[in-house]
Amino acid sequence: MKVLMVLTSHDRLGDTGKPTGFWLEEFAAPYYVFKDAGINVVLASPLGGQPPLDPVSDRPDAQTVDTDRFRQDSAAQQALANTVKLETIDSSKYDAVFYPGGHGPLWDLAEDKYSIALIENLCASGKPVGAVCHAPGVLRHVKNADGTPLVAGKRVTGFTNSEEQAVGLTDVVPFLVEDQLKQLGAQFERTDDWGVYTLTDGHLVTGQNPASSAAAAEALLKLLHR
Repeated sequence: MKVLMVLTSHDRLGDTGKPTGFWLEEFAAPYYVFKDAGINVVLASPLGGQPPLDPVSDRPDAQTVDTDRFRQDSAAQQALANTVKLETIDSSKYDAVFYPGGHGPLWDLAEDKYSIALIENLCASGKPVGAVCHAPGVLRHVKNADGTPLVAGKRVTGFTNSEEQAVGLTDVVPFLVEDQLKQLGAQFERTDDWGVYTLTDGHLVTGQNPASSAAAAEALLKLLHR
C-alpha cells in the first residue's frame, strides 16, 4: 500500500514577521504509524524540497517519542528534505492521503488547486483522506461531485476556536478551522482542549490537535485494511 503525506510550504505567520510551517509531532507520529505498518510513504508539498518546520513544535516541551525517533532517523530526514512537488502527483497511484497540520496549511494548502483536486479525486475513488489539527482546513474548498462541500453533513473535528485562542493566534490566522467547517455545514465535534480526539465519517478521518496525530493515522489505517 502507498500513502501520500502532504505538508505545507508556507513559512510566514501572517503579518507578524514570525515563522510557521508544519508541526513536527503531526508529521512524525503518523509517519511512523504508517511505516511500522509496512506502508510505502511518499512525502509531497506545494513547492517540493524541505518543508518549513514551525519552530514552536521544535521546542523541548513539544517533543514526543516519535519526534525523538525522527531525529535519529536519517532516512526519514532525507525523505522530508526532498518532498516531491504536489503538482506532479498522480492520485491514482495512492491508496490514501494524510495531511499533518501546523498553521502553514491554512495559507497554502487550503487554497492550492492541486491539493483540492487530489482530495476530490481520492474521495471520488472511495479512498481514505486524513487530516489532523489545522489540516482539516485544507478541506474548505473541496467539493463532492455534485458541487456541495465535501464536509457538509459529515462529523468532523480539528483545531478548536478555544485552542487557537489559547495559542494567541485567533486574529492572525486567515480563518478559524472550527468556524470554517461549521460554515460549510459540517457537524463539528470536539473534546477538551489538547485532548486526544478523532472522528471517522465514511472515508474521511479528522483529528483535533497534535495529541491526536497518531490516533488519526491509526484510524486511517483501519480504513485501508477494511
